[in-house]
Amino acid sequence: MAFLGATPGGTPSASFRSPGPTPLPRPREAEEEEKEEDGDDDQELAQIHLCVLWNSGYLGIAYYDTSDSTIHFMPDAPDHESLKLLQRVMDEINPQSLVTSAKQDEDMTRFLGKLASQEDREPKRPEIIFLPSVDFGLEISKQRLLSGNYSFIPDSMTATEKILFLSSIIPFDCLLTPPGLKLTPTSLLILFQVRALGGLLKFLSRRRIGVELEDYNVSVPILGFKKFVLTHLVSIDQDTYSVLQIFKSESHPSVYKVASGLKEGLSLFGILNRCHSRWGEKLLRLWFTRPTQDLGELNSRLDVIQFFLLPQNLDMAQMLHRLLGHIKNVPLILKRMKLSHTKVSDWQVLYKTVYSALGLRDACRSLPQSIQLFRDIAQEFSDDLHHIASLIGKVVDFEGSLAENRFTVLPNIDPEIDEKKRRLIGLPSFLTEVARKELENLDSRIPSCSVIYIPLIGFLLSIPRLPSMVEAPDFEIEGLDFMFLSEEKLHYRSGRTKELDALLGDLHCEIRDQETLLMYQLQCQVLARATVLTRVLDLASRLDVLLALASAARDYGYSRPRYSPQLLGVRIQNGRHPLMELCARTFVPNSAECSGDKGRIKVITGPNSSGKSIYLKQVGLITFMALVGSFVPAEEAEIGTVNAIFTQIHSCESISLGLSTFMIDLNQVAKAVNNATAQSLVLIDEFGKGTNTVDGLALLAAVLRHWLALGPTCPYIFVATNFLSLVQLQLLPQGPLVQYLTMETCEDGNDLVFFYQVCEGVANASHASYTAAQAGLPDRLIARGKEVLDLIRSGKPIKPVKELLKEKQIENCQRLVDKFLKLDLEDSNLDLDIFMRQEVLPAATTIL
Repeated sequence: MAFLGATPGGTPSASFRSPGPTPLPRPREAEEEEKEEDGDDDQELAQIHLCVLWNSGYLGIAYYDTSDSTIHFMPDAPDHESLKLLQRVMDEINPQSLVTSAKQDEDMTRFLGKLASQEDREPKRPEIIFLPSVDFGLEISKQRLLSGNYSFIPDSMTATEKILFLSSIIPFDCLLTPPGLKLTPTSLLILFQVRALGGLLKFLSRRRIGVELEDYNVSVPILGFKKFVLTHLVSIDQDTYSVLQIFKSESHPSVYKVASGLKEGLSLFGILNRCHSRWGEKLLRLWFTRPTQDLGELNSRLDVIQFFLLPQNLDMAQMLHRLLGHIKNVPLILKRMKLSHTKVSDWQVLYKTVYSALGLRDACRSLPQSIQLFRDIAQEFSDDLHHIASLIGKVVDFEGSLAENRFTVLPNIDPEIDEKKRRLIGLPSFLTEVARKELENLDSRIPSCSVIYIPLIGFLLSIPRLPSMVEAPDFEIEGLDFMFLSEEKLHYRSGRTKELDALLGDLHCEIRDQETLLMYQLQCQVLARATVLTRVLDLASRLDVLLALASAARDYGYSRPRYSPQLLGVRIQNGRHPLMELCARTFVPNSAECSGDKGRIKVITGPNSSGKSIYLKQVGLITFMALVGSFVPAEEAEIGTVNAIFTQIHSCESISLGLSTFMIDLNQVAKAVNNATAQSLVLIDEFGKGTNTVDGLALLAAVLRHWLALGPTCPYIFVATNFLSLVQLQLLPQGPLVQYLTMETCEDGNDLVFFYQVCEGVANASHASYTAAQAGLPDRLIARGKEVLDLIRSGKPIKPVKELLKEKQIENCQRLVDKFLKLDLEDSNLDLDIFMRQEVLPAATTIL
């Protein structure tokens, strides 16, 4: 129990810290604690709730992300009957729930039925929630949007100003269409968009996401609306992400952190993620899941990376990265402010974030304004940030708040609070004098007393318990009201303590109440400027990502790719595999050109372990990195129009799938055959090896001939295979569309030397026996394999090896003799006839 008191002639039994003037502190560093705290909060709040409307071939999508309390909406777009666009959104955001209208057509019903049947879906299949179709009505959705309680809209705005403000974010134009006027396709799209948002708001208010335990008048916090677009995106499925090792999740090696989730293993994301903020890391992951064909966006990213790669800008890059490390989880803090759950540490973190944002603004104002990102930071980090920093710095007493674990204000903010704190500070000496006077009126047997102050209870007279005070009646003292016994101290109310209660009141609670009121007023000031704080997070995370990519490009020797809308395909000069070059002692670069009407299909043959698979992955990864807006591991790279990357490189097997390895391979190839266009890149490695050789060869030839039949509109394909018969039997038609490549090798006696260099030509053998020897297979088995291979090629019958057969006979004879010697011939129950029939005759048949 916290209390304040004094004894006669002594020092106060507890002292109150003086709130005297102190210089404005920069909050102390607590990076690891804050990082772990933010991580726990992010994990706890990371839920996405998706609302979908589908009708007449158009899709309306909106979702609420609890990690930043923001609603994201997508401009309505046409979708295929199979709802491929919706499936892509589902794969990308992994919603916890999917909200839609109870009135649906067959396409949506089929999609939802398929989604509900995916019991093995990772991380978890979403909960499907149906709302009445009336909840998606146009007018009611409009009213929900306009009547929402949004913290980023100042309370001083009138209803008309609020409509204008929201109209700048969400297009309401078509809602003003006069009655009877026929809606255009454009206005129909906007209607779907608004209706999806209205349905989402209805779901949030009904479920009370994030405010389940709050009073019913507390609404779900919404800190902003953000538009996201899926146009110009490059289609990449989960199998491709896995086989190219773009992401790779692994369990944490520490037994103490296994429950905290997965960590990133050796992957492209892992080596490029040098972000200093959690929101930068989140944006980098988003860019990886949304590679784009938007050349303007890609070049704007590369411009920033190129600027920071200049040697004279290295110090600036390091300084900016240090500032970005202080940009913390602003949406979570704003959400707590909205719910009045602000922690003491939140003010410290927010002050540090705003302080760092101002540093970023000042730094970017000195950088070339021709670069869009620098110009945006310099302009959009407005004076509102300085106002927030100034308010927090002048009002919040960081040291006092941390010491008392509650919000406290600095001196000279409120004269009334200062006066009450001065009274509280002077209480110990004053109470000492009161206690001396009280002791004069007490029984002489009482050696000492003190007057203490306990918040919410008031002033009490405290005396030590005498040996004679055993039972409750012994505690009674004339002129005093007994209150309670605590730690061998008896506490009473006296006439003087009652006068102190009336004169001074409950100072501690009054100070706390007044400081809480000031905190609420400060929160309102911050929430009124929430828009600029959200923009700070967006631009700072973008700068963080580009600084991280620039750092990786500098260390690994990457170069800037070029984009050519006229070019279809890719041209790579001396490219490298970004992961393999970090693991191997030496790495041999290889070029790749797959463009125009010549060599659209590359058939790559070569011995096992010669680097065919690495070459395929290298082409895919360099293309992917360029479409993300990163520098690439190559001397030069020119990327044309690529709308999708398909792969069949190795099977991602899982017992839960219930599919064989070959069936998984077939699914991956079928996906490429059914969806690849003239602008798609297809990488196929060893397709057909999971079944009979003839069947596998036939399927591979059939797939390639299907694409060849498309002529100049076939995809750009790299195929690695050990089916040399594909060339030897001329199963593919001759023409400029097919180009044969091989991995260069040299035979040195019995040794095979790999150069890991791609060149034109066809391999003459797979050299599987050499690879088997390298793997440690016995020499006699390898020799036998070569012998069988020669017999098959010559068309001769394959006979058993006599030496192996003789060894088998001797083993059987020895086994039979051992069994006979173990027989007990004196046993009366022994039947030799049975032994002869069961053991000797079968063994003799095998030996003969």
